[in-house]
Amino acid sequence: MIIVAFSNRLLQSNGTIFALESEEVKHFYSQPGVVRLYSEATSQVGLWLSETIIFERFLEKEASLLEIGAGAGRIALGLSKIGYQNITGIDFSRPMVREACLNARRLQCPVDFRFGDALDLDFEEDQFDGIIFGFNGLMQIPKKENRASALAEIHRVLRPGGWFIFTTHDRRLRRFKKFWKNEKTLWRTGYQKEELDDFGDRYEDTPQGGLFIHVPILEEMRSALKLAGFRIEADIARSGLANEPFQVRGFSDECRFWVAQKTH
Repeated sequence: MIIVAFSNRLLQSNGTIFALESEEVKHFYSQPGVVRLYSEATSQVGLWLSETIIFERFLEKEASLLEIGAGAGRIALGLSKIGYQNITGIDFSRPMVREACLNARRLQCPVDFRFGDALDLDFEEDQFDGIIFGFNGLMQIPKKENRASALAEIHRVLRPGGWFIFTTHDRRLRRFKKFWKNEKTLWRTGYQKEELDDFGDRYEDTPQGGLFIHVPILEEMRSALKLAGFRIEADIARSGLANEPFQVRGFSDECRFWVAQKTH
């Protein structure tokens, strides 16, 4: 997900919901205000405690790592600062990539940031020991079939035995039970908004433009990962890993970490 100003409001809003195309999502993440907020998070938030715990548990410091949706470099540069040595970060927003490169030079971190699209990764098969799609980035890809394509691409470029680590929100969180119950009734009776692609899609207008995210349930993610050829090692709420400081809790609402392995 994104940004302190929006992340905690997204699931609480009753605003307009409609599906987006990838180009519209890319436009949002290319806005100067969004890029600036991501860049500020690189220095003011950094790696979460929970992220550090998960990454150090499954990813060796010498491993070849790919971060998809790297933004302005918060995760990749944070990993570099704690000793990870071989990191490539990609983003489909060119302004984000430029900002990440500037941050890497400023912090003197040797991270290779470049333009890239999760639906068409420009890497060889079995190239990486580990792949990260942080901050709920996979769920910001519109349409179920596109998210499945991204998972297929991730599986392709991850080596057998390698780890894929990402986060999502959880549609069954108690605090949002009433909202999703009402949405389910609309779908069951055929009164859902016609622009909606997948149950769980959310969209909110912000000062920087439209902010999209899909909010899955656990069974949905388990099925999608297994169909893509992954073995699920773990899924755990962020709060179950660490008591995050105020800066992190302000930056992002509760989410769930997924750890999946390519077995062949």
